[in-house]
Amino acid sequence: MYCSGCGHALASGQGFCPQCCRPAAPAVPPVPGLQIQLDSYAGKVRVLGIFWFAWAALSLAFGVIGLSFANAFMMGHLGPWMNGPWAHGPQPFLWFGPALLHFAWIFLVIRSGLALAAGWGLMEHAQWGRVAAIIAAVFSLLRFPFGTALAIWTLVLLLGYRNSTLYDQLT
Repeated sequence: MYCSGCGHALASGQGFCPQCCRPAAPAVPPVPGLQIQLDSYAGKVRVLGIFWFAWAALSLAFGVIGLSFANAFMMGHLGPWMNGPWAHGPQPFLWFGPALLHFAWIFLVIRSGLALAAGWGLMEHAQWGRVAAIIAAVFSLLRFPFGTALAIWTLVLLLGYRNSTLYDQLT
């Protein structure tokens, strides 16, 4: 501890500065209940991280199933009763379907990877995890109902001055 007037080093428990006789500043007491708030907030962030892991797994699983079905439908591998909309005529825009499917696969992998990174970062209380979770939440807002609920929960828990300060103290 140092004197607030002259900057001279003070011993612990010393009431006055020996150089300028200025009274030592009292020690700042800890904020009451801060540890309880931090523990509660850490638990909420941990649960949120687990939900991001689950959302990444479900999103990837259902995305793979849906895109595999879409690929089989477009290629006509689902039998004679489901050959796609162009089964009995020329197939316009042959390049459009596969290009759209490739874009959807890339988007699915990026979105699931971002959700996985958000879950990992929140579990580790990393600063980049908070940013990744906020970005993943913005991408998940339109995935009604579960993605929207998870996104709103994430934004409420991680945004704001109080929550930002609590998260910074977790790291």
